Amino acid sequence: MSNAVEIPFATTLLVRDTCLCLHAQRAARALARLFDEALRPVGLTNGQFSLMMSLNRPEPPPMGPVAKLLAMDQTTLTAALKPLQRKGWVDITTNPRDRRGRLLSLTAEGKAVLAAAVPIWESTHKALEDALPDGNGHRLRQDLLALA
Repeated sequence: MSNAVEIPFATTLLVRDTCLCLHAQRAARALARLFDEALRPVGLTNGQFSLMMSLNRPEPPPMGPVAKLLAMDQTTLTAALKPLQRKGWVDITTNPRDRRGRLLSLTAEGKAVLAAAVPIWESTHKALEDALPDGNGHRLRQDLLALA
């Protein structure tokens, strides 16, 4: 004899229609696909573009602040850096102030790839914002930042 609890289908519909997490995940996947496709000609994914852009600083940043900015742990960041390092786009060096730490920087080739990607990102981003109600993403960005 089964004592399984039955969840009403109406609850499924309620979650489908109102769950902020579900809607954020769906939007994130759609945006990821859009930017992955747009950035493919320069050999980047949207995640790699964001990671490389986070390294575009006057001084090479340590791993901790980059991981925090990208909302990932350092193990995940290390894994994400490996293909960029293999392509010769990112350098990982020992921090001279703390030999246990690592500093991250773009190579000249990495900067060139990123420079080629920026106009693609700009045009894709503009088209996306133009498609939003009122033609800008300011409110959406504010709402997302409030949740982050």
